[in-house]
Amino acid sequence: MYEEIRVRGTVQGVGFRPTVYRIAVANGLRGEVYNDGEGVVIRALGSKESLEKFVRQLQQECPTLAKINEITRTQHISDSEFNFDDFVISKSINNVVNTEITPDTATCVQCQSEIFDPHSRWFRYPFTNCTHCGPRLSIIRSIPYDRNNTSMASFAMCPECMESYNDITNRRFHAQPTACHVCGPKAWLERADGKPFTASMFSMLDEVDAVCTLLQKGEIVAIKGLGGINLACDAKSETAVKKLRERKQRYHKPFALMARDITVIEKYCTPNAKERELLLSHQAPIVLINKGEGDFVSPLVAPSSSTIGFMLPYTPLHHLILKRMNRPIVFTSGNISDEPQCIDNEEAREKLGHIADYFLLHNRDIVNRVDDSVVRVVGNKTRIIRRARGYAPASINLPSGFATSPQVLAMGGELKSTFCLLRHGKAIISQHLGDLENVATFNSYQKTLDLYLNLFEHKPEAIATDLHPEYLSTKLGKQLAASNQLIEVQHHHAHVAACMAENNLDINTAPILGIAFDGLGYGEDGTLWGGEFILADYREFTRVATFKPVPMIGGALSIHQPWRNTYAHLVTKWQELESKYRSLELFQFLQTKPISLLNQLISKQINSPLTSSVGRLFDAVAAAIGICRDTCSYEGQAAIEMEALVNAGNNKESLSYSFDIEKSNNISYIDSSDMWIQLLDDLQQNIPNQVIAAKFHQGLINIVIQMVNHLQQEYKFNQIALTGGVFQNAILLEQLQDKLAKFDTKVITHSLVPCNDGGISLGQAVIAAARLMKE
Repeated sequence: MYEEIRVRGTVQGVGFRPTVYRIAVANGLRGEVYNDGEGVVIRALGSKESLEKFVRQLQQECPTLAKINEITRTQHISDSEFNFDDFVISKSINNVVNTEITPDTATCVQCQSEIFDPHSRWFRYPFTNCTHCGPRLSIIRSIPYDRNNTSMASFAMCPECMESYNDITNRRFHAQPTACHVCGPKAWLERADGKPFTASMFSMLDEVDAVCTLLQKGEIVAIKGLGGINLACDAKSETAVKKLRERKQRYHKPFALMARDITVIEKYCTPNAKERELLLSHQAPIVLINKGEGDFVSPLVAPSSSTIGFMLPYTPLHHLILKRMNRPIVFTSGNISDEPQCIDNEEAREKLGHIADYFLLHNRDIVNRVDDSVVRVVGNKTRIIRRARGYAPASINLPSGFATSPQVLAMGGELKSTFCLLRHGKAIISQHLGDLENVATFNSYQKTLDLYLNLFEHKPEAIATDLHPEYLSTKLGKQLAASNQLIEVQHHHAHVAACMAENNLDINTAPILGIAFDGLGYGEDGTLWGGEFILADYREFTRVATFKPVPMIGGALSIHQPWRNTYAHLVTKWQELESKYRSLELFQFLQTKPISLLNQLISKQINSPLTSSVGRLFDAVAAAIGICRDTCSYEGQAAIEMEALVNAGNNKESLSYSFDIEKSNNISYIDSSDMWIQLLDDLQQNIPNQVIAAKFHQGLINIVIQMVNHLQQEYKFNQIALTGGVFQNAILLEQLQDKLAKFDTKVITHSLVPCNDGGISLGQAVIAAARLMKE
């Protein structure tokens, strides 16, 4: 008697087969293990006891990067065709794809040790890796994850690497990207202007180490890494950071920093235990940490932000560059503003040649662009803000009831776009792909979508899109749905459903109260929503409350020019307010604008759609107190700078503005009119901006609590979801979560996917699946 044991999950390219081999031999089993399209297959012959012990040990001793989702065992009575004298690892088999791809993983401790060991074959080799670490998604072209299906196919292994690759006791056993100085990819340094130079001028070691000297000298270096090309400079040099901002035309958005180790980071901020854990994890994301009181980087790194984004080196290349660097470096995406990160050498020379002084390039192709992930710890819980390197494309197990769902492709939104493949009770969400308003980003989105559909052999039975008719993802979804079913999903319903799914709420969960605050989403009434209270399950939703809508004067222009939102809130009582507050600098500023033309746009409803957006309300308040009044240089800037003004620890609850609740046509509305009068009075009395920002935050928290209390009188719900990009604000999220918990309701929030639009593709997918299954 023998067993066929099938293991599904993240089990390829993570040292799983060597683990199987080691445990099988230890238990005296005969047979084989191999990869196929569904995961790993084990055919094993042995006693019942040894087989039971084998399966038990396999679960207990699963490799670090592996994740077992399912083990199925089939017993065979006859072993006449079983021709194995011992246990072996057999070749992979190509068949129907139902396996998973491991995310790219930060350099493990053993590989770090080897690159700094002069006696190691991998001493100072920038592409050192093993089965515990290294590139995965960024280099893969097809499944199964074998070398010939990656961009390492063009690098034939030398005899020594082949020996370790075939050695079952070696941690490089079947490590597909394994290589060394002799046979692997090479890195080199070149000047951006193409002029010749001698790297030994900057280092006696090698060209990778020379980058450290260049950074210390104030140069900007474009560095080709794992999933893209980054721009780096000395974070303490104001001249270098200013030069980078001007050349890249990125004037205010915070830069991420990379530091050699935790000790360097702790000179500039104080990461808590959870933040340290994230920094040191194999995902190695950018972690947003509150600015410290110690040493300072250039104030131009993260102007007007209360946090600073740090990451540790996640490739041998980065470790080697930073070995001599006792200060942080700016480490930001190598791209022209709003375009995708460069991944190709020629493209980098063309597009970044006027930004970088030097290039550190290599000859291993980046097949898939993968940005750095961004996370923040709020309420001692990890909140993913951008889900990319280290996290994508690891699947998310869906709640009970979705196991038999049809295959669905969800297209996501327009900003912070992702797409989602759903099948077999799992969701595979793409890495962060950027804002589809940009043509190059949309082209990259389509290319990545094609790759995922081919990699996973995904054949969607339905396409889920956002309601917004002008989103490029919606238009593409409609084209793809020509041959299968199209399911349109309202934006904020998708936000709430994503939160439900990642919190493991059953497919038949009764409606919960979703509080979805963001910049905007297309509403069922044709207006732009963004301050929503909806009763929602996985299939349907009812809008029960919202913020009183105001016009978005000039449409998308109001996103980039926050003063337009301020005027939109004041316009209904403009003459009365103008006579009372005309001495205010705000009103003098607004008088310089074409008010009669703005009034015509509003009255004639020309490019001035109504919106209930809390994101635009934040913009309006920020502009009123002088933050980003004339223009925002990046999405969410005003809200980020407002949050930075508020010292959450000293925020007295008695200091708050008041909002009103009114009801019309079975919907409750939050009216901000009184809040504006109080805010203008404070401006007239020269109350500090910090106090005004704190009073606004607290007023918003108080009115949400009042509204929930009000809705509880009328509707039944015992769970509340906080979702939407506004909840990236730590003050709102933490205080609302604490206060709502006292309502005898469970409060759910995001952790696995972003609360912003990077998470809505998951929500679209589960809504579409739930509706199809009901049909």
